[in-house]
Amino acid sequence: MEIAIVGAGSWGTALGKIWAEKGYRVRLLARREDLARAINSGRENPDYLPGIVLPRNLEAGVEPSSVLKEAELVVWAVPCQSLRKTALELRSYLSGAKVMLSAVKGLEVETLRTPAEILEEVFEESEVLVLSGPSFALEVARGLPTAVVLAGKEDRLLVKWQEALSAPRFRIYRSSDRRGVELCGALKNVIAIAAGISDGLQLGLNARAALITRGLAEIMRLGLKLGAHPLTFSGLAGLGDLVLTCTGRLSRNYTVGFRLGKGEKLPAILSTLGQVAEGVETVKAARNLSEEMDLEMPITRAVFQILYEGVAPRNALTKLLSRPLKAEFAPLSL
Repeated sequence: MEIAIVGAGSWGTALGKIWAEKGYRVRLLARREDLARAINSGRENPDYLPGIVLPRNLEAGVEPSSVLKEAELVVWAVPCQSLRKTALELRSYLSGAKVMLSAVKGLEVETLRTPAEILEEVFEESEVLVLSGPSFALEVARGLPTAVVLAGKEDRLLVKWQEALSAPRFRIYRSSDRRGVELCGALKNVIAIAAGISDGLQLGLNARAALITRGLAEIMRLGLKLGAHPLTFSGLAGLGDLVLTCTGRLSRNYTVGFRLGKGEKLPAILSTLGQVAEGVETVKAARNLSEEMDLEMPITRAVFQILYEGVAPRNALTKLLSRPLKAEFAPLSL
């Protein structure tokens, strides 16, 4: 079997390594010739996963026609805000009903669409699956044990690809709640920024635990309103990914928050981060969704105010704590 991965960043490369080690032929579609050359000749992705030795059957190229034409599965591992543009540019190379797998976490700011919904709009004949869950690319690439979830609409297809893509240290569960899995993957990045800010301000472990817990309540509040299954939020894509992203120093979103809490400005942070922190854009979409649906999402609102309205991090978190007292769980809802 041949797999094509659109995006030669850390996540695309890590997934490619896992599947190449299973014996599949995997091709990465890179944007730069020098990066593709480094992967093919040096057996390493020096920009995103330096020091990780890549298998021979993992190749990279910059020509879509050669990378995509034989693929049975096309995996998307690009930033969410550029997904639609990239998909439209590549549509002519992907004629026919191929299976698409989104490994993207975020919400498109302009349309409030999830990555899978974007791919369905562009590739109307294709089946679209989603891969999400607690998974730092570096640990996956190092072969450390990881469990994720594969979500889609058709169980037969899910079972096929669950078996095909699982590996000894990359365990895949399946879910029919694609929307819930995607919303969890997108919104946890916003809460991770808040957790990083709290740690940067040295507010303590109690505060971080409170942010994670109440952050999960916000994610559930929005997800249930949009038709997600309640159990998804306690699973790998929900609680699992939220805890990892809010506590792991490998998290780019946590790092953005931590540096904000230390007093750095957002433009300076993003210019030196090296990779995209999806929560920085996703918070715009999340705030817009919450206002559209008249939902209370105070942590999301606070992160937005810090990032885009010039509110000082300490003031925003202090305001969170001074909100009117209430019951933890409202009747019949979260």
